[in-house]
Amino acid sequence: MRRSLSLLCLLLAAGACNTTDSTTSTTSVTAPTPAVITETFSGTVDIGGNAVNPFTIALSGGQVNVILTAAGPPSTIYMGLGVGAYDGTACTLLTGGSVVTPAGAAAELAGYLNAGAYCVLVYDAGNQTASITHSVTVNHYSSIWKVMSAFL
Repeated sequence: MRRSLSLLCLLLAAGACNTTDSTTSTTSVTAPTPAVITETFSGTVDIGGNAVNPFTIALSGGQVNVILTAAGPPSTIYMGLGVGAYDGTACTLLTGGSVVTPAGAAAELAGYLNAGAYCVLVYDAGNQTASITHSVTVNHYSSIWKVMSAFL
């Protein structure tokens, strides 16, 4: 009797381990939408002058794109465009953080910044003969997007 009971328990245990489930589950990963902050600045740059536009980065490591979206007249003028550290009064350009460029749709400056106070500087590159009106867009992305996209 003991032998039969042991065999029965063994068969029941083996049967429980040998079940077949015909359902299949799949997992799909959807890329997260980046958290982007867009700031637009506009103003006028006098001959030999500049315009300082402060902005703040809240999370370290997020990408920053700076676009000179409009400048003129004339619309083909090349302007100085830079990103710098902002101390509340002065904009100190970052190393490699400036370019002389015409207005366009693509980012003229792009990179990753730590949290802090920054500024966009639009300045006379030495070719102005009159005051120039301009518009600049700054997009900064959450560093969470950078971390998440590394795993996708």
